[in-house]
Amino acid sequence: MNACFPVLAGVGSAIGAVARYGIGVALTNVNKSVFPWGTWLVNVVGTTLLGLFTLSLQNASPDLFLLLGTGFCGGFTTFSTLSVETVTLFRENRRLSIFYLFSSLGVGLILAWITELWA
Repeated sequence: MNACFPVLAGVGSAIGAVARYGIGVALTNVNKSVFPWGTWLVNVVGTTLLGLFTLSLQNASPDLFLLLGTGFCGGFTTFSTLSVETVTLFRENRRLSIFYLFSSLGVGLILAWITELWA
């Protein structure tokens, strides 16, 4: 195992988490909808970035993927928040919660597939 693993993954994760928080706060201030646009956006963007990093960094240093793919994208995207927000939204608006869940997963899968086609 690379001795830099904890540092690279930790730095990338911290940057990703701060970026996720900033986007979430910014979108909440702009849009007062019950729909969790911040989490939806970071998960879709994070999926796209992870796909791009996976493809573009294949011949690069593994440390770069560790920083950007594992670290940043891991800290930026959030499956746990998606899950909790889906349950919370389900109590308020069942149709919107189902749309949120399936659009998050569906758009994410489509974007991952599209980035794979670029290979």
